[in-house]
Amino acid sequence: MTAYFTEGQSDPTVQPVPPSVVERVDAADTTLSNPKRAVLSLGSNLGNRLETLQGAIDALEDTPGVRVKAVSPVYETEPWGVEPGSQPTYFNAVVVLKTTLPPSSLLERAHAVEEAFHRVREERWGARTIDVDIVAYADVHSEDPELTLPHPRAHERAFVLAPWHDVDPEAQLPGHGPVAHLLAGVTREGVAPRADLELQLPE
Repeated sequence: MTAYFTEGQSDPTVQPVPPSVVERVDAADTTLSNPKRAVLSLGSNLGNRLETLQGAIDALEDTPGVRVKAVSPVYETEPWGVEPGSQPTYFNAVVVLKTTLPPSSLLERAHAVEEAFHRVREERWGARTIDVDIVAYADVHSEDPELTLPHPRAHERAFVLAPWHDVDPEAQLPGHGPVAHLLAGVTREGVAPRADLELQLPE
């Protein structure tokens, strides 16, 4: 079929993206109705750790009702609760989301991401390809054993507090106060920034 163009009309195959689409992409979170802010901690100590963390971030962004708004620097962390040298070190990061999902649905999605990367829950403190924990969800407090909010140990973990502080220096952990103050009160031993590594904010 032959296409005919009037003077000044361009080939439709090379049309620029309509401004309305650009606006939706640039401000994607405005498409969410009354979004809540959530903070997730990611960790990996098996396989290609950086690639796995990036894959988890991308999978979260691909979730309907979720927009990844910030991604922290990467930290390398000695495993908790195990004999030194018995496991590879972790790569850890924190992501800040805006979401319309309730906490229970966000937890289901976190578990789905873990399963997609073949996370196996064989033992506490065991090595894992990916760990996705909800650290905080808005100002919600919950004692639900399936999802305690905020995370019951986040206030004492430098591998959560340090990357969270990097990405949001004014952050507050509900019930515990400013992340900056909490970070000043915990040891950073075994938690080292990896300035040579970088995770990308999904486009």
